Amino acid sequence: MPQLEPDLPEDYAVAFTALKALVREAQHHAQRVVNTAMIELYWNIGRSILERQADEPWGSRVLNRLAQDLKAEFPHMRGFSRTNLYNMRAFAAAWDTSTPIVQTPSGQLSWSHNVTLLNKVDNHELRTWYALRAAQHGWSVAVLEHQILTNLHARVGAAPNNLEARLPSEGTDLAREVAKDPLVLDFLGLTEEAQEHAIEEAMTLRMAQTLAEFGPGFAFVGRQHHLNIDGDDFYIDLLLYHVPSDRYVVVELKAGKFKPENLGQLNFYVAAVNDILRLSRQAPTVGILVCGSKSDRVVRYALEGSTQPLAVTSYTYEALPADERASLPSPAAITAALEHEQPDAPESRNS
Repeated sequence: MPQLEPDLPEDYAVAFTALKALVREAQHHAQRVVNTAMIELYWNIGRSILERQADEPWGSRVLNRLAQDLKAEFPHMRGFSRTNLYNMRAFAAAWDTSTPIVQTPSGQLSWSHNVTLLNKVDNHELRTWYALRAAQHGWSVAVLEHQILTNLHARVGAAPNNLEARLPSEGTDLAREVAKDPLVLDFLGLTEEAQEHAIEEAMTLRMAQTLAEFGPGFAFVGRQHHLNIDGDDFYIDLLLYHVPSDRYVVVELKAGKFKPENLGQLNFYVAAVNDILRLSRQAPTVGILVCGSKSDRVVRYALEGSTQPLAVTSYTYEALPADERASLPSPAAITAALEHEQPDAPESRNS
């Protein structure tokens, strides 16, 4: 904020702040317009190449010459490499539709996002699925790559849960947002033998990636969140908040295989959060038990006896082939991409 000189009006600082906001909004709008225009241009170039290749011998030699001529004609424009022309052709073929490209989910993404979708996803429906969610949630390219490599589409809503039974009006949609199975925790850098304390600490130190893995819209409330109930102390492993549905989410970690009694403690914590922390305007709290492995049949039986809305998911550190794990963005890259501040890790206590 600039220092005010004595002869400046009293409302100058307020006016300056408002004008800064206008300039930044205009900058963002201009960037969006430029990006949309570029996506439309690339799609049209790709479509033109496809149309000519259908009738004439437009092979690699012609595309090489086209790349050279375009770069010579427009020396200040980037993106006319031979490789990018092939990407444009693939882009037009992948989105061969009468709908203007700018009105599709892909039209709302950057060119780098679209190239990632072309290179990583073969199925058109899946490509559309990932494009839509990347546009909705503002995923960076690094996060989009991570979600594709870990098969997010197959994990969403897959965790055994009783959400529909306990929350009839919203449970089905909520399950798609919070009941992911398994959680892929490769970024924690742990082994299969890691104990609950180590998993919890690693999750806290890498909270940005952890929240991204749970799903969009999660916020961190606390680790080993303290509840005092009639003089007795209880500690919730991780307390999160799901902003889209306006509710607390209690997360309990259990190393090893799921046991029915594990749900007793989680059921208790969800009831306690509802009574102690939840405000009247907030939706009912949900619990997620994260365990090393599980029998879905055993989990279903256990969920039948739970009074609170719960989900049970497993976790894995090695869900990806070694070469794909090596290609994942680093924890630092994902953290930077998500632009999420890393919370300080509180002192650990036993659950």
